[in-house]
Amino acid sequence: MALKRLPRRLRHGEEATLVEHLDELRTRLLLALGALALAFVVVFAFHEHLVEAMSRPLPDDRRLVTFGVTEPFFTAIKVSFFGALAIALPVILYQLWSFLAPALEESTQRVIASFTALSSALLAGGLAFGYFIVLPRAIAFLTTFDAHLYDVQIRASYYYSFVTLMLFGMGAVFQLPIFVLALVRLRVVTADTLRRNRKLAIFLMVVVAALLPTVDPVSLAFETIPMLLLYELSIHLARYFERRWERAGALAEEF
Repeated sequence: MALKRLPRRLRHGEEATLVEHLDELRTRLLLALGALALAFVVVFAFHEHLVEAMSRPLPDDRRLVTFGVTEPFFTAIKVSFFGALAIALPVILYQLWSFLAPALEESTQRVIASFTALSSALLAGGLAFGYFIVLPRAIAFLTTFDAHLYDVQIRASYYYSFVTLMLFGMGAVFQLPIFVLALVRLRVVTADTLRRNRKLAIFLMVVVAALLPTVDPVSLAFETIPMLLLYELSIHLARYFERRWERAGALAEEF
């Protein structure tokens, strides 16, 4: 009986009334929120392990402090929410995709599905790069800078917000090839345009890296270098897909 209540994914071109669309949207929103709530309960039950994992990039001689009676509890809530969001994100995106997919042709759906797989791999790579490479070096630099002048105490709520924003920021930065391919597909830019404007792209990537939570030279370098490599990868992918899309367009015109 429970399976019958799940929304049915419409096929491309299949007609449905406004009430049916609204009912499907409501059901998918409830499923997304339910997945987030369930993930939150699970993560909160094991939030100590998540807190310990997020604290590992700290230097060995540093400990986190809290100020106020409620801060430990609300810090656990904050960490658990972001952990639940990361776990439930595939379900949320799938519900969104299932609602919007019928508006696209099946060939376009397959292309987007391929890009989604690539985007997931890039997101995982960005999170891993941020956690294992950027965070330890950035935190070590920031927490020891002018340490002889101050009694450096690291507030837990600020630290976990910093780590979360950094990791999500690195995950977003690693989506650069997907963003570039979308612009190429929309014919906003071409592979030749990307290649000719490397200097402008380098400047923009440095600006983006500076807008991330850390602005110290160590993390700035570690954030900019992968973006440069991803930009070069984007150029090669754009050239490959341009040829593929041109061949597909030529075949479509023949028939």
